[in-house]
Amino acid sequence: MLSRALAPVVPLSFGAPGYALAARNFTPLPSDAMSGRVALITGANGGLGFAAALAMAREGGQVTLACRSKERGEQARAKLAAAVPGATPTLVLLDVADPDSIGSMAERWGERPLDVLVHNAAVLPKVYERTPGGEERTLATNLLGPYRLTRALRTALERSNDARIVLVSSGGMFTQRLDLGHLDPDPAAPFDGAVAYARTKRALVTLGELWSERFVEPRIRVHAMHPGWADTPGVRTSLPRFHRLTRGILRSAEQGADTIAWLAAASADQLGSGGFWFDRRRVSATPLPGTADPQDQREGLVEWLEQRT
Repeated sequence: MLSRALAPVVPLSFGAPGYALAARNFTPLPSDAMSGRVALITGANGGLGFAAALAMAREGGQVTLACRSKERGEQARAKLAAAVPGATPTLVLLDVADPDSIGSMAERWGERPLDVLVHNAAVLPKVYERTPGGEERTLATNLLGPYRLTRALRTALERSNDARIVLVSSGGMFTQRLDLGHLDPDPAAPFDGAVAYARTKRALVTLGELWSERFVEPRIRVHAMHPGWADTPGVRTSLPRFHRLTRGILRSAEQGADTIAWLAAASADQLGSGGFWFDRRRVSATPLPGTADPQDQREGLVEWLEQRT
């Protein structure tokens, strides 16, 4: 009741105080909840991605860190192995904004079963920039990349008896509604990185809902989640003013990643598919008036993504 009462008070609900209240009702998972399960986590060299990988490894999961930088990825792999005796994390190089990198990584993965795919990698650039492939970087990393990667690993996911796709969103998406006409920022217009980021995260959550309708349960289930406000390198770099104002109440990366790891390991019957989760509770993805998806935009999202990719 206290957790729900705090929900309108965003800084408390999204910050560490909200997590502390919610955690009182958490039911601990078995220590081997991820035993025998294989997880691939993008952007796993730090922040939420690394914290999620660490939690899954501690529960017995075989974790693969998908990182753009070999150096940072190797450092993260070694750190995780040292923190979890007996764990054997692996590293794959992956730039989710690069279609060729996605194709190469998926080819190397082959048809090995994949039980958990976590789309965590994201960017919030301050200025408009294009990838070498000519796509706006926010869109390419936060939305087109997850779409391409899921499509490339579809066979591997289908070879699992209980595959989970976890989409990491952001509180900023609550301010936006799906608008296909504005997903790709106009290079001639003033660029607002936070808005571009929020729009791609909104689209990612909608995509998860659509996937949950199109994928066959129980073979592949899809979940989206909101980590709250966590103190991560990405927040410090991309939102320095926000970080200065809120650092006293920010969650740790481990607290922010808790629901990611929980969605990977909890009972499938408990979770269903297609939900939006915050602190292990299924919540509304559109709590603010005027942010529900227009039906024509929703119906056109997959076709729009197909054309773009």
